[in-house]
Amino acid sequence: MQDQPDRYDLIIIGTGSGNAIPAYLDDWKIAVVERDVFGGTCINRGCVPSKMFVLPADVAHEALDSARLGLDVQVGSADWGSIRDRIFGRIDRISVDGREYRANGSPNITLFEATARFVGPKLLDLEGRTITADHILIAAGTRPTIPPIAGLVETGFHTSDSIMRLERLPQRLAIIGGGFISAEMGHVFEAYGTKVSIFTRSQMMLRVEDAEISERFTELFSKRVDLYPCQLPNRIERRSTGIVIHCHGREIEVDELLVATGREPNTDLLDAEDGGIDLHHHGTIVVDEHMRTTAEGVWAIGDIANDFHLKHVANEEAKVAFWNIAHPDDLHSIDYTAVPSAVFTSPQVASVGLTEQAAARLGREVAIGRRDYADTAYGWALVDETSFAKVLVDPATRLILGAHIIGPQASILLQPVVQAMQFGQTADAVAEGQYWIHPAMGEVVENALLDALARI
Repeated sequence: MQDQPDRYDLIIIGTGSGNAIPAYLDDWKIAVVERDVFGGTCINRGCVPSKMFVLPADVAHEALDSARLGLDVQVGSADWGSIRDRIFGRIDRISVDGREYRANGSPNITLFEATARFVGPKLLDLEGRTITADHILIAAGTRPTIPPIAGLVETGFHTSDSIMRLERLPQRLAIIGGGFISAEMGHVFEAYGTKVSIFTRSQMMLRVEDAEISERFTELFSKRVDLYPCQLPNRIERRSTGIVIHCHGREIEVDELLVATGREPNTDLLDAEDGGIDLHHHGTIVVDEHMRTTAEGVWAIGDIANDFHLKHVANEEAKVAFWNIAHPDDLHSIDYTAVPSAVFTSPQVASVGLTEQAAARLGREVAIGRRDYADTAYGWALVDETSFAKVLVDPATRLILGAHIIGPQASILLQPVVQAMQFGQTADAVAEGQYWIHPAMGEVVENALLDALARI
């Protein structure tokens, strides 16, 4: 280790959202540190490639369900290698080009490919080299959580980091976990022709969603996959014929195993507490509304500092943090008023704001409006008998407190509600103060809002 650390104006740990360095920092001396593939989780192994796998899965699933429309559409087989190579042939170039630009194309930026560890206040060790800066921005993300199941490590398994790069499409796939990764990857592989078995800790999949949404999704998805609710495996072993899942007296044999039981922050890899940084009990970094940590001059954004695990949230936090780092006398605050999320599975799920259960826990009085797709003209065209939209409205202020949609294009249908919540529009203004295209699917949201207003 050198006698004196190299000094920078700003050190950025992580090249996901932290790599979006604004132009007003062009004259700063900046160090960027990355221990893994350049570009972070979203572009390399998260939201972008997974949705590129989801799209052909949607097409295949719709074709297999085309009889309801009076069609006889056949799906031969999924060319896994072609789909995979098309996706990563594009994504991998983005990562390589991004790395090249930061390594050689930015005169004020130095790229370090190493694991950063705090060894003191604003002092980092990069595998033998020390650096320091007036400001440090931590954007180091999370990694998959591995459950303590007997034989799991010895047998071998995939996580979301590796499952999309399989050499071949498995005939049988087991997934441990019932969250969004399980729902999306279960949809992908089942639609491509794989027999999927899912083992969950809870009775319902997507249990963080509104209970009515979670129940409906579980009901529909269990018709496509073998679902083992409240049945985590006891033991896992590898035999000559495949991977054997031992679960409550059953033996289920599969070809590949995906572990999707959540993600944990990388704060332990950073030795964050040695830098004077306070952590929550589950390991995420404590930050204020300006994205400042408890250590002076140290900031944090993204999954390592919040529980949303959403790229659009990390991007917004990055804007706030970069601005505040450069403008200490004009601090901006992060706004979590209306943070939407979506699960790109089939049926698709989207949500924003309070669930009915969260409102009850908070003692909030709400008017609940609900509308089935089947009650709208476009729902008739879809022959959809299972999808619906649900909204929660404050009876006193008439503001929208939450919305939850399950069905085709749920993520798009949700957006007008997100905008209304963000800008403080009442349910009346949204439902009655604008044109809603007829007979478009958006009418399901309009009618759900009208239903809630009728109950006030």
